[in-house]
Amino acid sequence: MKILVVGKGGREHALITALKESPVDTELYCFPGSDAIKPLAKSVDVDGLHSLIEWMRANHIELCVAGEESYLVKDEGLANLCEQAGIPCWGPHKQSAQLEASKEFAKEFMLRHSIPTGAAAGCANIEEARVAIDGVYPTVLKFDGLAAGKGVAVCADEASAEEFLNEVLVERKFGAGRLLVEECLVGPEVSIFAAVCDDKYLIFTPARDYKRIGDNDEGPNTGGMGAVASRQLIDSETLALIEKTIVKPTVDGLIEDGLPYRGYLYFGLMMTEAGPKIIEYNCRFGDPECQAVMPLVHGDIASFCLAAAKGEMKPELLTFDEGWSVCLILASAGYPASSRSGDVISGLEELQDARVYHAGTRLNTNDQWETNGGRVLAVVAGGDERLSAVDLAYAELAKVSFDGAQKRTDIGRMHF
Repeated sequence: MKILVVGKGGREHALITALKESPVDTELYCFPGSDAIKPLAKSVDVDGLHSLIEWMRANHIELCVAGEESYLVKDEGLANLCEQAGIPCWGPHKQSAQLEASKEFAKEFMLRHSIPTGAAAGCANIEEARVAIDGVYPTVLKFDGLAAGKGVAVCADEASAEEFLNEVLVERKFGAGRLLVEECLVGPEVSIFAAVCDDKYLIFTPARDYKRIGDNDEGPNTGGMGAVASRQLIDSETLALIEKTIVKPTVDGLIEDGLPYRGYLYFGLMMTEAGPKIIEYNCRFGDPECQAVMPLVHGDIASFCLAAAKGEMKPELLTFDEGWSVCLILASAGYPASSRSGDVISGLEELQDARVYHAGTRLNTNDQWETNGGRVLAVVAGGDERLSAVDLAYAELAKVSFDGAQKRTDIGRMHF
C-alpha cells in the first residue's frame, strides 16, 4: 500500500510510525517530511499543494493522510484536490475544516446543533472586543484563524486582555482575522479523538494535554508541553455522556449541514460542574496528544484509514491498550516566545523503554541531532498504571539533554 503523509512534526512522526507498524505491506512517503522521518518514509520534493497532487497521481499513491492542519484549508484544500484526482484522502474537505480554521464558524456550528459550549461573541476590531468583554474576567480570547495552537489567551484582568487584543487586532501577530470573546469555562480539560467516516465514527483513547510552559499550568500557552492518554482517563458513564451530547451531535450536524468529513476529529472539552462542554474542534489529530495516543492503538491502522477514506468504517481492524501512555516534551531555549536552533542533542541512543518522536530537530554536518524549532522532541513511555508510566517516562527523559532544554515536571501528576 503506497501512502503519503502530509506534515513534518512530531505528530506526523507518530502517525508514520504507526502506519509502518501495520501488518499490511506499506510503502511510505512524506511531504515535506524531516530528517527523523526519512528512515521511515521517503521525503517528496515538490513546490506546493498542486505539485504534490500531480506527484501522487504520477506515483500511484493509494492513500493520502492529512497530518498538518494548514494544508486542509490551503488553496482549494488538500482533500478536495485529492478527490478531484481520484486519491482517497484521510482528512476533511476544506469547507468542513473550517471547524478548526475559524473559531467563529465552529462556535456557530455548536450553537446551531445545540452542542454544549460556552457563550461567545465574534469581534472585528478592538473596540467591539472591549464591549464584548464588558469588564467580566477571567475571559477567553481566541484568534479566529489557524495559529498553531497559540492563538488563545485566558485573561485574568484588563491588562492581560488589552495586551492580547493589541497583538491580535492591532499588530496582527497571527495575520488578518476576527477575534472571539468567549466565556471562561472552568474544570479539567479532556481531549477526545474520533475517526469520522460520513455518518459513522470510532472514538479513540481519550487524552489530556498540558498547554502552559511551566509547572502548575503557569506561564504562557504553548503548542503543548506533554500529554497523557488512557481509556482509564474518564469513566465509561462520562464517555457515554460525551458521545451522546457532543460527538454524535457533531457528526449528525456535519451530515445535516452538508459538510463532508472523513478523517480524525479532535474534541477539546472542559469538564465543568454543569457537565462536559466543548472548547474547540481540530480537524486532525492533536499534537502532542497523537504521540501519547498512537502507541496505545494496535492492529492495522493503515488498512483502517484506507477503508475509511473510501467510505467504509472497519473498527474490527483496531484494538486499544487499556494502560497509560505519557508523552513528555523537551522544548528549546526561548520557547514559546522564540526558539533556538543548533544545540546538539545527546542521550537519544541511551533510551531503552520509550519511544522518541522528533518535532523540531535536524541532523548537522557531523551527523548529530540538533535543535531546529520550539518543541524539539517527545519522549513517550507506557505502563499499566498511571504513576508507573509517569515515572518511566521521566526516567527515560532524563537521559536526553541539550543546552537550554525546557520541560515540565508535573505531566501526568497534575489534575489527578
